[in-house]
Parts: sequence; C-alpha cells; structure tokens
Amino acid sequence: MQYKWVALSNTTIGILMSSLDTNIVLIALPTIASSLRGMNALDVLWVLLGYQLVVASVLVNFGRLSDIFGRVRLYKMGFAIFTIGSGLCSISQTGAELIGFRLIQAVGAGFLFSNSAAIVTDAFPPEERGSALGINQISIVVGSVLGLILGGVLTSLIGWSSIFWVNLPIGTFATLWAHFRLKEISSPSHSRKQIDLAGNLTFAGALVTALLALTLYAIVGISLLVTLELLSLSAIFFVLFFFEEGRVADPMFDLSLFRNRIFSVGNETIFLNALSRGSFTLVMVFYLQGPIMHFTPLQAGIFLVPLSVALSIMGPISGTLSDRYGQRLFVVIGLTLSTIGFLIMTNIGGVLSFYSLIIPLVLIGAGMGIFASPNRASIMSAAPPERRGLASGISTTLVNVGNTLSIGIAFILMGSSIPRSALDSIFAGTSSGLLTGSLTEFVHSVHIVFIASAVMLILSIMLYLTFANKKMWEHAVVS
Repeated sequence: MQYKWVALSNTTIGILMSSLDTNIVLIALPTIASSLRGMNALDVLWVLLGYQLVVASVLVNFGRLSDIFGRVRLYKMGFAIFTIGSGLCSISQTGAELIGFRLIQAVGAGFLFSNSAAIVTDAFPPEERGSALGINQISIVVGSVLGLILGGVLTSLIGWSSIFWVNLPIGTFATLWAHFRLKEISSPSHSRKQIDLAGNLTFAGALVTALLALTLYAIVGISLLVTLELLSLSAIFFVLFFFEEGRVADPMFDLSLFRNRIFSVGNETIFLNALSRGSFTLVMVFYLQGPIMHFTPLQAGIFLVPLSVALSIMGPISGTLSDRYGQRLFVVIGLTLSTIGFLIMTNIGGVLSFYSLIIPLVLIGAGMGIFASPNRASIMSAAPPERRGLASGISTTLVNVGNTLSIGIAFILMGSSIPRSALDSIFAGTSSGLLTGSLTEFVHSVHIVFIASAVMLILSIMLYLTFANKKMWEHAVVS
C-alpha cells in the first residue's frame, strides 16, 4: 500500500474516533444528567465546554511541538492519551469526575486534531489534497452517524458508561498501527523554539472567563454587573494575548500567517461557520429527548442521521470538484445551503415527524460538507510546508473556539425567553413537571438560536465574497 493511503486511513480513524466520541456523548447527555449524583445543567454544559476549552487552548502549541519534534510521534501519543481518558470516563461516579476525565481525553484529542490534516497534506501532492482531505472529513460524518445510533443503542440497552468503551479497541488498534506504519515526511526542525506559555495562559483565561460569564448568567442567574465584569476580564486577557503574540519570537498564534489573504479569509470563515453550528446538535438532542418530544436516545439519534449522511456524501464530492474547479464557488454554495436549512428549522413546533426534519437537516449537512473540504484545502495549501502543523492547529483551534462559544451564546439566547429554572430543569433531565407555557417558551427560544445561526452564516458569506475575490484565488501559489 502506498504511504499516502496509509496516512489517510490512519488519520481518518483518528478523526472518526474523536467524532464518534463527540456525538456519542451528546446523545447520552440527557441520560448522564439524570444518572450521575448531583448533576445540574451547568455540569452538563461543562462536560462539553471543558473538553472543547482544553482542545482549543492546546491545539496551536501542539501543532508547533509537532513541527519541531515530529508530527507522527505526537500523533501516536494523542491516540494513547485519548484511549486512556475514555476508559477513565466510563468509571465516573459524579459530574465532577466525568468533567475531569474528559479533560484528559481532550489532551489526546488535541494531539490528534493538530496533526491529522498536516500528515495528510504532507503525504499527498497539491492536486490531490482536496480529495484526500474530503475523504478525511467523511470520517467526521461517519463518526457522527455511528455516534448518534451507537450512542442511542448502548445508552438504552446497557447504560451510559458503555459509550466510552467503544474507544478502547479502536484506540488501541490505531495506536499500534500508527506506531508501526506512519513515518515522518517533513523533517522535524529540532529548533530551540520556546512554547508561548504566556500566550497559552492569556488565551485560555480569555476563553474561560467569557464562557463562565455566558453560562453562569444564562443558567445560574448571576447579576448583570458580575457578568460584565467577567466579560471585561475576558477582553483584558484577549488584549494581553495579542500583545504577547506581537512581542515574542515564537508566538502561539503566528500572526504573520494571516498576512496571506487566503489563509486569513479561510480561517475567518471557518470560525463564523463553527459559531453558527456548534450548538445545533446539543440543542436538538435535548429538544428531542426532553419534555417536547420525549424520545429515547436511539429515536433522537435516528432523527438526526440525515444531517450526518448528507455531510458524508457531499464532503468528498466537493473536495474532488474543488480540486478541479477551484474552492471559492463551493465554499459559497455550502454556506448558502446551510443558511437556508437553519431558516427552515425556525418553523419547527412541538410535534415533529422524521420527514419534516429531512429537508432542513439535509440542507444543513450538505452545506457543511460542501464548505468544509475546499475551505480546509485552501487554508492548508496557503501555509508553507514547514509550518503546516502550526497552520492546522490555528485552523482547528478557531473551529473549537467557535463551537465552544456557540454553546454559550445559545444558552444566553434561550435564557432570554425562558425562565432559568425551566432551562435548568430541561438540561438537567428533571423537566417532567414543566408547565405548557414553559415548553412553548422553550420552543420559541430554540427558534431564536436557529435565527442567530442563519445570521452568522449570512455574515460569513458576505465576508467571504468581499475579501476572497476570484483574482486572488487564480494567482494563489499552492505549494
């Protein structure tokens, strides 16, 4: 087997495992919330947010470490850490334990995410990268589908702990395969570059304080003054972060990469796209399994499958076509289809059929698939070969930051139209006694979230069309 196929298949398994874990946890969250001792809505959120915060905070420096010491070496380490974290999650007895063990998982995921695209980009020639990354991205959707269905089956038949057992055989096999078959294509630099500790701390501080402000205000009901103080502290951390990045020799975010217009616009667009869709599956899982529809985990998973299937079909098709005809058109088409899907979702009510969800979910999923491959290919090709680990880390960090902030923003929007006590009951799995009025308000709050998602995508399209002009793409140097 040619090495490029070894690299593609192994990294695809890595992305599959992490994607599987994301959706398998999401579909089981309502059951987890009602099963673990003393768990409330805030704990439920931080099972997700804690994981995403760690991934977002470490990705770029893990990418830098990989450029220095070798992508394959740290990629293999990521597989092992993620697998160990999964085993620990399965024996959690409290919400705090589960959150803590998820942080271990997140460190492993950081190594996987920061290196997979760079390993594939190294292994494939420029004219095949879009197709390769498109296939690579299929695993996200396959993992999403398997996570939704498998999570529903395991949670319903065995219990929530079993959802973490799935990663153990996959992770063990993939770790061994990576150890024996993957090799370094780009020579590690072995330079004396330093890790930007101050940049990491200020970046993490900015994200943590922003998310604490959003989630505590939406769920706990802290005062507006305290919320503004936390947001102000977050802004100060961000200012210090950018000051630090412009001062140090080896910054966490190498801002010089953003001088390349293709790299800059691609990352700005990918961030807004993540900000629009990051909360979608979480909101729908509790909409379907909560007091509105009363679905089982398996039923909820089946209802959400069309989105993942559409994404898995359109991802590789878009990657192949964009290699031939250019990325720009497909990025815009993908964002437009997702926008239409979110607008249709604003009409969902208290009674849903599988067929009423097919069209909007297919549009959202197809749009994501069409957008992802050409956009990621343009970002990676715009980066110099010796800095692709760093570029991949920056891009994936922005996706994770967008996904994380999306959840916080969604809860702020929902909290603006439903009492906090009702919102906490719904997401803590204790909503069986809610009044009809509160349920109506919850449906309305979900509509507001979907409207906001559509607005973000429209802004993304406008930004892309304004700055990603055709001439720029035609004269781009792809190396």
